[in-house]
Amino acid sequence: MYPTDTATLPSAGHAEIRIVAATPEAARAVAQVLRCSFAGAEQRSYPVPEGGTRLHLTVDTGSAAEAALSWLATSRPSSRTGTHLDEV
Repeated sequence: MYPTDTATLPSAGHAEIRIVAATPEAARAVAQVLRCSFAGAEQRSYPVPEGGTRLHLTVDTGSAAEAALSWLATSRPSSRTGTHLDEV
């Protein structure tokens, strides 16, 4: 879908998030939930060639809200590793 092998890694303690949605409102709703759990930078949005919106934001995993911190501490790697079919 979108090549990621040349993407620059975010700094330690940060995560880059890409949201693809049919409407800008749906993408913003997901971003708002993430911002309630993590401190983050400004979001950037782009049109998707097939229609819809692609939204990028960076979150600081070191400044997570309590619920996110407890989830991060107890989360385990998924047994379903690997990429999705549409990922490079």
